[in-house]
Amino acid sequence: MLVVDLQRDFADPDRLSWIDAAGRDRVAAAVAGTRRLVERARAAGVRVVWVRLEQDLDEPWDASRWHRGLVDIPRERLVEREPCVADTPGAEWFALAPREDEEVVVKRRYSAFHGTDLARGLYSGGTSWVVVCGLTADCCVDATSRDAFQHGFRVVVTADATASYEEDRQRAAMRALSMHAAVVTTVDDITAHWPTGP
Repeated sequence: MLVVDLQRDFADPDRLSWIDAAGRDRVAAAVAGTRRLVERARAAGVRVVWVRLEQDLDEPWDASRWHRGLVDIPRERLVEREPCVADTPGAEWFALAPREDEEVVVKRRYSAFHGTDLARGLYSGGTSWVVVCGLTADCCVDATSRDAFQHGFRVVVTADATASYEEDRQRAAMRALSMHAAVVTTVDDITAHWPTGP
């Protein structure tokens, strides 16, 4: 199971004042769904891998900054504008966090597979399918799910354990993933297939 970007800059309502109340409610529901999924995965002995974005201002993602109109922003102001800058409160886990025995993958781009050893680690552990949850559905969950599929993994996305800040983006992301890369289901449906404990 891949838990994607459950971090303060993406999930903490105190940091999401720029989205409407319905968007914050969707995020809160996704966090609650992710909590249920993580708890059930741990109880069933399902491997849980945590993925976190950590922006490195010394090695900026220039294409992303260009796309968002931040090319000429001074470095000191980028800390305020970039999400999840390494070693800042925004990059911290939100609501739940990995246990000491659970893996953490640090990424610099949208996909958990880009520039990381995630695929190799999953292959070496005998993994053939992944369940993806977290934030956000139309960005990092989407990119991670598609890359997992292209790496040969069978992909399941739990629609009630992920969210977008706008409802139409959530629906579009789930529809596109279900057509091209993943089985889209719910926490209850996927965990019904897991063992219930030792």
